[in-house]
Amino acid sequence: MGIFSGIMGNASEIDTKEIENEIGPLLYDSEQINKAFKLIRDLIVFTNSRLILVDKQGITGKKIEYHSIPFKSITHFAVETAGHLDLDAELKIWISGNPLPITKEFKKDKNIFEVQKALANSIPR
Repeated sequence: MGIFSGIMGNASEIDTKEIENEIGPLLYDSEQINKAFKLIRDLIVFTNSRLILVDKQGITGKKIEYHSIPFKSITHFAVETAGHLDLDAELKIWISGNPLPITKEFKKDKNIFEVQKALANSIPR
């Protein structure tokens, strides 16, 4: 996936070294980034112990929300694929203690399955 795919709202896997400078201060001493995906300006980052959702807000993207979710807190997740009329795919993640899921929208895009696979591989069994 290239830059055009990222602009269109498709998730693209990015090199973990690219985002170390950006989220490095959020990581604890022995924490490592395993996988990362870029969705327009936002990031979905998988470390060895948690999921970090980076939401860049506003026109300039200077205001940033970092949502940290320990894998052990994720109760379940779902992928809703795009259809003929509904062109967006969705990833929904439920966290213990919260009845409403965290939702990330993807454009009609097969990479939602790569994000789902990374999430499935990260959840403790």
